[in-house]
Amino acid sequence: MAGRNHSVVTDFLLIAFTEHPEWGLPLFLLFLSFYLVTLLGNVGMIILIHRDRQLHTPMYFFLGHLSLVDMCYSSVIVPQMLAVLLDHGATISQARCAAQFFLFTFFASIDCYLLAIMAYDRYVAVCQPLFYVTIMTEKACWGLVAGAYVAGFVSAFVRTVTAFTLSFCGNNEIDFIFCDLPPLLKLTCGESFTQEVVIIVFAIFVMPACILVILVSYLFIIVAIMQIPSAGGRAKTFSTCASHLTAVSLFFGTLIFMYLRDNSGQSSGEDRVVSVLYTVVTPMLNPLIYSLRNKEVKEAVLKALSRSKASRRP
Repeated sequence: MAGRNHSVVTDFLLIAFTEHPEWGLPLFLLFLSFYLVTLLGNVGMIILIHRDRQLHTPMYFFLGHLSLVDMCYSSVIVPQMLAVLLDHGATISQARCAAQFFLFTFFASIDCYLLAIMAYDRYVAVCQPLFYVTIMTEKACWGLVAGAYVAGFVSAFVRTVTAFTLSFCGNNEIDFIFCDLPPLLKLTCGESFTQEVVIIVFAIFVMPACILVILVSYLFIIVAIMQIPSAGGRAKTFSTCASHLTAVSLFFGTLIFMYLRDNSGQSSGEDRVVSVLYTVVTPMLNPLIYSLRNKEVKEAVLKALSRSKASRRP
């Protein structure tokens, strides 16, 4: 660290996408439209699940919470990113940076756990249909969701406290769309081994653990589907899992690329594009994925539209 300016950093300057000022307004309008679609889609999904009795099942109970969490963690990131694009950079205090990091980690962790819970729900529905009602009771569903929120809080609290006990000095520019741990570690002075261990622990106890639950659940589901004699029956059973598999692939694919790879020589531009995918695009696409690829949701949407048309008639 010899020769480095050791002036203590008390705030950070977010500069993502500011190297091309002419992109500021087009990107601002693009991400604003994505954010509005995210809010409308997820709020619409929550209202639809609440109002349609056909969707009062464990799968849609979990989907409602997934929509809420997607909306929240997108809201933690996108407004700040819009400010950066509009003002060609934005200053953020260390306290506000820590709060943003905590909230993002909290909601992202819950998202991971909810996707794993939804995979388990599909396993019970496909592999143990006779016991589904007795296993996935209302009490069990609330317990699983509460566990996801508590685990998300613990993960976010530990990572935030650990990260912000570091000393930041010298350059205060973060070439990223929000306060995340990898870009923050580049600004530290002194030893950051403990914080890097926290990244690994988070990776082990959140992402791979959830992915393992999802993989094991779908392994049993595939085996059960292969035992169905008719091709139509196999297709119908698999269709109940297609939306969830698509959402899982999109969410975990981007997170794995971001956090479980070698960080040496990484491209800031590449990281920014990936971060946009999992903070902006994925929350926007989830309601569309479940609407377009799910028969019950499509029927509920059509029913809601028909009721709306009927109510407007004199």
